[in-house]
Amino acid sequence: MKTVLASRTIEIPDGVEVDIKARVVTVKGPRGVLTRDFKNINMDLRRVGAKGIRVDLWFASRKQLACVRTVCSHIDNMLVGVTKGFVYKMRFVYSHFPINVSLSGDVVEIRNFCGEKRVRKVKLLEGVSYVRTADVKDQIELSGNDIAKVSLTAAQIQQSTNIRNKDLRKFLDGIYVAEKGAIVE
Repeated sequence: MKTVLASRTIEIPDGVEVDIKARVVTVKGPRGVLTRDFKNINMDLRRVGAKGIRVDLWFASRKQLACVRTVCSHIDNMLVGVTKGFVYKMRFVYSHFPINVSLSGDVVEIRNFCGEKRVRKVKLLEGVSYVRTADVKDQIELSGNDIAKVSLTAAQIQQSTNIRNKDLRKFLDGIYVAEKGAIVE
């Protein structure tokens, strides 16, 4: 069964400029500019007054209806990104061999993981900054405006320290996301 109209509105915060042209959304804020393309989804994206965006989907099936909330969440994340930004805090977990993580250029190098000589390298995506936390031992912080790039970098670092061919219940070594969210000033 098809729903006649599914509609959702998003409030635009103060100090943020949103431009919508042919389902390409550009958000400008105090922290920078983010652009995202929603052309793969057939829906209406419109400005409503000065402080709102409306997402409309006509005659949609159940799977297409789910896209309305998804697009709203993406735009909401863009609005938070250009105003506050996102931070992912990652902790090192090891039982014997201390994990050594350093930054060289825009590549994160992971050494001495489980005592291995191999150096694991993960490239930081554009717009993601790396900081070694000063007050907390064995913690790094990844921050940026685009939640997709920050979370993808965190996932790549976590997956680079996957344990293979051993009992995962016993060998818990790795670098894991401990905390994530918007940057709090």
